[in-house]
Amino acid sequence: MNGLALINLSYVFAAVLFILGLKMLSSPATARRGNLFSSLGMLIAIVATLLGEGIVEFQWIALGFIVGGMVGALAARLIAMTAMPEMVALFNGFGGLASLLVGSSALYLTPVESGFTLATIALAILIGGLTFTGSVIAWGKLSEIISGRPVLFSGQRIVNGLLLVVIVGATVLFCLNPSNADYLYVVIGLSFLLGVMVVIPIGGADMPVVISLLNSYSGLAACAAGFAINNIILIVAGSLVGASGIILTNIMCKAMNRSLGNVLFSGFGAAAGSDTTIEGEVKAMSPEDAFYVLEAASSVVIVPGYGMAVAQAQHVVKELQELLEANDAEVVYAVHPVAGRMPGHMNVLLAEADVPYELLLEMDAVNPRMETFDVAIVLGANDVVNSAAREIEDSPIYGMPIINVDYARTVFVLKRSMASGFAGVDNPLFFKENTRMIFGDGKETISQIIREFSN
Repeated sequence: MNGLALINLSYVFAAVLFILGLKMLSSPATARRGNLFSSLGMLIAIVATLLGEGIVEFQWIALGFIVGGMVGALAARLIAMTAMPEMVALFNGFGGLASLLVGSSALYLTPVESGFTLATIALAILIGGLTFTGSVIAWGKLSEIISGRPVLFSGQRIVNGLLLVVIVGATVLFCLNPSNADYLYVVIGLSFLLGVMVVIPIGGADMPVVISLLNSYSGLAACAAGFAINNIILIVAGSLVGASGIILTNIMCKAMNRSLGNVLFSGFGAAAGSDTTIEGEVKAMSPEDAFYVLEAASSVVIVPGYGMAVAQAQHVVKELQELLEANDAEVVYAVHPVAGRMPGHMNVLLAEADVPYELLLEMDAVNPRMETFDVAIVLGANDVVNSAAREIEDSPIYGMPIINVDYARTVFVLKRSMASGFAGVDNPLFFKENTRMIFGDGKETISQIIREFSN
């Protein structure tokens, strides 16, 4: 077996590991193993590529390996779970930037004559540049370095359309005359600008969808770069990432009852479209009084949100779950598909606390039986339980499927204040007759309830 055949065989084996890894990542029970399989596949792909021809200097590769490994290790150890969404957004951006650089190197390191190859180079640069700056803006919104509200101005769609037309024109001219680098520079510059223009009109509440979409973009950019340099495994890996990102984006859009076009162009999150004033009397409750209600409850549903991540309350929530179960109460968790600030955010947090996966119920499974629960505990969630989505027709979130916690017999809402959620939309749930507000840090509130059980 010659060297090229061995490399291609290694690529096939790596692709199989990627597919198995993705399959295993769909379940918390096998996710760790899936991550290991995918990492092993990437290691095999890298080693096989380095054994190929054309590698003339390994010192830069070794330096990149060391620096990248250190950054990855530090990110894995030091980044808090609350900052995981913005880290994922930033990593998506770096993936896009890498594809841009790979596409550019394919043009300058080897002579390119094929029109198809030139087109894939331009596509890798365009999608990679767009993904990079779009991800940086998403990172800024998620980390609240910039406002999470949509940035809208008159004629915005026209400007974006003109940008796209100019990019397509410059791409065509580049493919016809690749020796003129000016056209390529125009594509690079405008792709960066287009990434900013695409993401700034999107509100913070849509960031989970945006992260999924940008993840898909990074995969498509890698796939295009693979065609540009004729690398099989890069094509396969990019296709897998691109397809999985699109599928996840579609799932999340359906969970919000909105089309992808509506997410990208509606400016959802401005909350300025509703003139309805929500009024009512807030009924506050202490953790000690909440204990007496929970002690008598035979069924409890817990709805986690981003506030649980901020408070790092997942472990005390698991402890409360065990105390309630020891008191002969049924305890389940209701997880909305867009809870938190990235796909699967709540699932990861609860898995970290060893909450059994079978207790995590999806929205469609828990809503039909919500009326049977004695208590619903809303811990840091807001938008995904906002009853304005059912009751106020001019609300920006009207029509979005939510977890109907207000149908439970009693609702405990654990929040620091009456502030609205990430979407900036007021919540009528806070004023309902069966709702009790428990103000304070979520972790401390749950801890106080646990202490009452222990007394």
